[in-house]
Amino acid sequence: MSLTTQFIAELIRAANEADKLNPFEVKRLLNRSVATIRDMREQTGIPGSNRAKDVVIDLQVAAARTDTLSTPEARDVLLDAADIIRTLKIILDGKE
Repeated sequence: MSLTTQFIAELIRAANEADKLNPFEVKRLLNRSVATIRDMREQTGIPGSNRAKDVVIDLQVAAARTDTLSTPEARDVLLDAADIIRTLKIILDGKE
């Protein structure tokens, strides 16, 4: 299993157990997600955006406010991160 696949699984597990995570753990996962998405976008040639609708910006905002995220919000943002990374992985795998 690749590191990317393992990270996707870790995000999904964390989302399923969001009620057991503390804000620091959620923030750590979201920050790792942001870094992973940026790296994968660079590899695929997909440009990021500085607009408010960029998922990376949404993840950064969520990471900044992890102290105030409800359990459902934390779950949703972790699943969003996993989905974006999974999509980018499919694109990268298709390029090989």
